[in-house]
Amino acid sequence: MSGNHRREGGGAMAGLFVLLLPIFFPTLFTTLSHASPTIPSDLNAPKFRHSRLAKSALQRQTSNEVQSELWTPLAHQGWKPCTESDAASTVPEKSEGYIQVFLDGGLNQQRMGICDAVVVAKILNATLVIPQLEVNPVWQDSSSFEDIFDVDHFINVLKDDISIIKELPDEFSWSTREYYGIAIRPTRIKTAPVHASANWYLENVSPVLQSYGIAAIAPFSHRLTFDNMPKYLQHLRCKVNFQALAFVPHIRHLGDALINRLRYPPSEGNMISNNYLREVTDLKPKQGAGKFAVLHLRFDKDMAAHSACDFGGGKAENLALAKYRQVIWGGRVINSQFTDEELRSQGRCPLTPEEVGLLLAALGFDNNTRLYLASHKVFGGERRISALRSLFPLMEDKKSLASSEERALIKGKASLLAAVDYYVGMHSDIFVSASPGNMHNAMVGHRTYNNMKTIRPNMALLGQLFLNKTLTWPEFQESVVEGHQNRQGQIRLRKPKQSLYTYPAPDCMCQA
Repeated sequence: MSGNHRREGGGAMAGLFVLLLPIFFPTLFTTLSHASPTIPSDLNAPKFRHSRLAKSALQRQTSNEVQSELWTPLAHQGWKPCTESDAASTVPEKSEGYIQVFLDGGLNQQRMGICDAVVVAKILNATLVIPQLEVNPVWQDSSSFEDIFDVDHFINVLKDDISIIKELPDEFSWSTREYYGIAIRPTRIKTAPVHASANWYLENVSPVLQSYGIAAIAPFSHRLTFDNMPKYLQHLRCKVNFQALAFVPHIRHLGDALINRLRYPPSEGNMISNNYLREVTDLKPKQGAGKFAVLHLRFDKDMAAHSACDFGGGKAENLALAKYRQVIWGGRVINSQFTDEELRSQGRCPLTPEEVGLLLAALGFDNNTRLYLASHKVFGGERRISALRSLFPLMEDKKSLASSEERALIKGKASLLAAVDYYVGMHSDIFVSASPGNMHNAMVGHRTYNNMKTIRPNMALLGQLFLNKTLTWPEFQESVVEGHQNRQGQIRLRKPKQSLYTYPAPDCMCQA
């Protein structure tokens, strides 16, 4: 493992050098950044904003005791997965018709919509057509359900609950998204309110099924309530999310390969080509499997602009983000009415890669930590990530761990890239989500269901700490540790209006 130690030292020094470049050569970093960074825009990322803390973090020493406690799995909390309903679930002898749903959003929003669609079909005693996924307007991803999820597994797991078909019969082949996009159609349900009740579907959709034999519900995301639902329907939701939705084999195989490479990193002597990782995947070092953490770094241009926060890129960056807000949302972003200090003190600013790195360092992750970066396009590119990389030189991602040939099937497909990250995240020792969002919600819920350690940043606390420019490293570290003692996967019972996909207890879990 001497190669790793050399990489650690060299990576840290190189990272620090890169971070200090903009301090001494500020004119190099005046170009406007973009969500898909080219080489010039990579140089636009701001200088090290928390240099006093970063200097101490780079020199940090973590005791074996702290390391041991940090990586220790969660103790049993008195809850266990529970998706079997007390009431016998049966498929009705006669279907009332076919239900279609058209789902927008990214992978995890679509995942929740799929779960709700199954339950709506159950409420209506209808046959569900495999949901259609709309082209993602942000990432321009046209991946279908079949591209992401194992359809046969999905149908088989739910065969005793509802009837599911892959395609409509020929007599209904006219019912397509194009058909509904050019005129008002009596078979399309456009009026489903957000968090509609089961009774709403019985009163408004059942008559359409009875008249036409089919109903297409669009838009559908977030169109089913979490409250006042029979227990057997809540359990069905859980069954879909935690059992029926499995990724297609090539996603799982690539995920397994990445996990294996994180747990069994090759020694320097095994680096025999640019694709050495693939060639030595099956090597198992004598010391056994290592531990690794997954960091979901949600810091794309869309997120940065919508937050209306200042990320240190100067006037040019702030003007660019303001222009983006105007183009995408007509400038109507609620946060725009607050100052940056107000937003940060309220925890409403996404953490930058640098700030996430300081959080992890304060919690006790040392520079030997194997960190997997689950992220799409980071606003500011590699220049912005370099602060994080200097603190964690053993950080990896899909590109560094897999060859271009291995990544060919997921290249350019945001949903498939996210699926790989989700799969790796579900097999990590620790998962950390930098900012709230659909991926955060889905992973927190799924790992809670499996009693796995998951660190949820205290956004308000961190925002206040980073505003304090006189804070010393020991003071920062003490505040961070104290503020995250109960944010590492402890069971939190779902409250009214909260999502069971984020808070699976008590709907999806039973007290052991």
